[in-house]
Amino acid sequence: MKISLKYQQGITLISLVLILGLIGFFTLLTLKIVPIYLDHGKVTSALTAIKQMPDIQTKSEAEIRESLSKRFNINYVYDVTKDDIKIIKHGTYLKVDIDYETVVKLAGNLSVLAEFHDSFEVGQE
Repeated sequence: MKISLKYQQGITLISLVLILGLIGFFTLLTLKIVPIYLDHGKVTSALTAIKQMPDIQTKSEAEIRESLSKRFNINYVYDVTKDDIKIIKHGTYLKVDIDYETVVKLAGNLSVLAEFHDSFEVGQE
């Protein structure tokens, strides 16, 4: 019995390997990148909590840094260093600026760089 090639159906081994490779690559990418953005959400929530403090304009720069540091420690945020936080204070005006970047190694010499910039202003300059 002869079977014609035009009636054969299915996926070849090479196609299966390519599809599984793509699925694996995007899974790896997702598993490495999602935690970066989850940590960034913790940073923005800490900034929002600091901004909503009722007496934030009367606090000193050291007190604000200490409060941010405590919030970052509680939430296990290690990407933001003290050098990444800029605080400008003039009378009742306060600006807190956080500018940081995170590098995550994917595989071999392939890495992902994510840069974040968050800030808030309170009071009149």
